[in-house]
Amino acid sequence: MYIKRKLAAACKEYKKFPVVAILGPRQSGKTTFAQHVFKKHQFVSLEDPEKRDFATRDPRRFLREMDNEHGIIIDEFQYVPQLLSYIQLEVDTHKRPSHFVLTGSQNFLMNQAITQTLAGRVGILTLLPFSLKELIDAHLASDVDQILFHGGYPRIYDEKLLPRAFYPSYVHTYVERDVRELATVGNLRTFQKFMQLCAGRVGQLLNISDLATNCSITRATAESWLSVLEASYIVFLLKPHFTNFNKRVTKTPKLYFYDTGLACSLLGIRSKQELSLSTFRGPLFESLMISDLFKQYFNKGEQPPLYFWRDQNGRVEIDCLIDRGGVLTPIEIKSGETVVSDFFDSLTNWKELTEKNAQPGYVLYGGSSEQNRTKGHVIGWQKASDLINQID
Repeated sequence: MYIKRKLAAACKEYKKFPVVAILGPRQSGKTTFAQHVFKKHQFVSLEDPEKRDFATRDPRRFLREMDNEHGIIIDEFQYVPQLLSYIQLEVDTHKRPSHFVLTGSQNFLMNQAITQTLAGRVGILTLLPFSLKELIDAHLASDVDQILFHGGYPRIYDEKLLPRAFYPSYVHTYVERDVRELATVGNLRTFQKFMQLCAGRVGQLLNISDLATNCSITRATAESWLSVLEASYIVFLLKPHFTNFNKRVTKTPKLYFYDTGLACSLLGIRSKQELSLSTFRGPLFESLMISDLFKQYFNKGEQPPLYFWRDQNGRVEIDCLIDRGGVLTPIEIKSGETVVSDFFDSLTNWKELTEKNAQPGYVLYGGSSEQNRTKGHVIGWQKASDLINQID
């Protein structure tokens, strides 16, 4: 069953570029999406050792023989980054829209290569695991705890895999293949422990020294490993907004996972029932909501203008700020299913700080009702799946 991806609409506009790059984590559906959108293109995967060797030894001939009149999809092209120089020559010689489609799962390697070689010639799209809207439209999202536990990786839904079977295998494959490509890791078990420690700090301010100490590694190694997790779309850092409103503000980012199913697995949560009783349910719900806001922007072909705000004492904090050209929209995230008055405390404090500049705030919560209150708009988690379009 093919679940239609929301990125398809943005991809239509990006087809005007001679090169379209589709980035995202391993097994997020990039290959299926590319083949679905670019049906007539020739497909070749550089995961195939023979194809990879061919592309490495003779990139010019590789492009000529693997291509067809409609174009070529080169899957996992980060394995042979030198191909980009030859693609550039082809692009500059033959003006053909979206003739080259590149997919890959190593963000920093690819963006570095793209910046140097294909600047102005490539449209870059990001495809993450299923968004809430994609799952809801496919009638696969009716229970928020189930979504938190299962996550959004397509294979879980396509092949009806159990999360406790899928995610350990995913982590093993990721560590064995991608981590070795991205960093010098002497002990892969220690790296897996590092991932577990990150999962235990989801939704918290990043403390590199704490991660390093608890993993018995140096701070420099912890920073390097965190960069690996970011580059391969496992975690992301939500940056603090720079506006201080006459208060000292924190400058430390917060740590989140793009996929809560993966985070649950790393935390040792073995069922939806265990999740519902876990102390991590609140932080995981927050991670789900914020990562979905990222997905909503990526699916529009836009960079997410998302931040958080917190004063240095932690007395006033806004879970997420949307910055649209200096217009700030505050968002609070609450995992509870019952709307209570203290849901609005941070929005009230924020309004007092910003005074006349205050925009209507939103509370995204674990229930299903929608309410417009004087202190802010209340939106259930399912309706929040289309929040960016509502605000825009």
